[in-house]
Amino acid sequence: MPATLDATTVRTWSRLALTALGQAREEIDALNVYPVPDGDTGTNLYLTVESAAEALEQGPAESGLAEATALLARGALIGAQGNSGVILAQWLRGLAEVLAHGGEPANLGKALRRAADSAYQAVAEPVEGTLLTVAAAAATAAEDGDGRDGLTGTADTAYRAARQALLRTPGQLPVLAEAGVVDAGGRGLVAVLGALADAVAGKTPMGPVALRQDHGLRPAPGCEGHQRPPGPGHPAFEVIYLLDAPDEALPELRRELGALGDSLVVGGGDGLWNVHVHVDDAGAAVEAGVRAGRPYQIRITHFAEAAARAGAGADRSDREAVAARAVLSVVTGPGLAELCEQAGAHVLLADPDRPPASAELAAAARRCGAHEVVLLLNDPELRAAAGAAADQLRQEGVRIAVLPTRSPVQGLAALAVHEPARRFDEDVVAMTSAAGATRYAELVVAEGESWTMAGVCQAGDVLGLIDGDVVAIGTDLADIGEEVLGRMLAAGGELVTLVLGEGAPPGLAERLDAHARRQRPEVDTVRYDGGQQAVPLLIGVE
Repeated sequence: MPATLDATTVRTWSRLALTALGQAREEIDALNVYPVPDGDTGTNLYLTVESAAEALEQGPAESGLAEATALLARGALIGAQGNSGVILAQWLRGLAEVLAHGGEPANLGKALRRAADSAYQAVAEPVEGTLLTVAAAAATAAEDGDGRDGLTGTADTAYRAARQALLRTPGQLPVLAEAGVVDAGGRGLVAVLGALADAVAGKTPMGPVALRQDHGLRPAPGCEGHQRPPGPGHPAFEVIYLLDAPDEALPELRRELGALGDSLVVGGGDGLWNVHVHVDDAGAAVEAGVRAGRPYQIRITHFAEAAARAGAGADRSDREAVAARAVLSVVTGPGLAELCEQAGAHVLLADPDRPPASAELAAAARRCGAHEVVLLLNDPELRAAAGAAADQLRQEGVRIAVLPTRSPVQGLAALAVHEPARRFDEDVVAMTSAAGATRYAELVVAEGESWTMAGVCQAGDVLGLIDGDVVAIGTDLADIGEEVLGRMLAAGGELVTLVLGEGAPPGLAERLDAHARRQRPEVDTVRYDGGQQAVPLLIGVE
């Protein structure tokens, strides 16, 4: 555990925060009743932190604390989505301004105070019982400790204070009490602060210790997370844009936009701003930005039309859907891509070192040009990003089903039973059943010493995983392949699928085929050259 916050811990925090928001995204969406009950706060926060984490990952690997936190804040500002996303981006900016001078425990308390103050300043009309209140409570608790409990204690104190403040939000905002929920934006900040506490405590995104869970913060029964139009008297449009403008132009811009509508949040600084407002005259809101500077990446959402499109996507007739259905499969090897294309799927060929973000998944689905899309992830780490992408597409009227296939061999099994002539729901059920009936395994080479369920492995060891768990460790890939395949066939099976990666040695498929026939003569074996880099062998047993 670090004594002071450093760039490495910030990188870990960004990944943990993204994971935490991914896990809580749908729950937070369901809590969203203020300021507009449009059921997208969780998705907006996830997309904002995803942009922040990507900016940090793409920055210099040797960057220090000041540069890492600045990259995180700038990435959040550029990718901020919705009211809550712009506020969170401004919170991160305030945090970065203080942490640029050091990551000592006492300085973390000061940084959280600056973050909370910056978030308040970004909002034209601050309201208590929201993310702002939660941020202030975390800052007060951390400051009161003055770093005496060390970095871990300070971060944990801030998290616990934020959680308690969140539980009090229904008593501060009548609309929350009426709906029986806590504030959605505040819930998101609790997840982010929990991830910070986990990061400074030494937990990692791939570590054996699970992220802390915020039980007791669930939405009340009957609160649904689908998009709903605002009530009577609320502005009709949400307008968001990035703005290049000098600082002195901002007071007049705030005045103009404040007169046009509500939910005004302007975050940023140093000439770059993210502007968010709800108005009836979207054109006037953009024109105000033109007078102040150069607006770009302009996004205008008509609340009622967005809700109608989302509903239309769910209610589209089966006859229309059959004419325009597509399957999109995410794979990491050229051979796998060719296999999926031959089976009739569209393919997103992903970089094995950088999983696709939600925007890439959404863009790939749009390129399919279909009203209905079945998305095969083939990787459990993509579930959160896929969920956010699916929400975006549903708002555009696309009917999409995300099949959480955990391995390409499960994706191939699903594709084998895909039938476009079936009704959409029936096709999804059949594909899901086929994937679920396929046990999967993979052989990988350890990059360093690590503790696993099968014992301690060293760099260069071959690891055999079944359904994601390490079951065998050795030095010879073929020997581990036989052991893993033997374990899988002991539970039964009729068809073995072998997908060979770039690191597979010659004769491996033949040796495993012979091993399978010795154990179960009735089993059929098929082999494919997948071309995947990081995994020498994938095994599927149906």
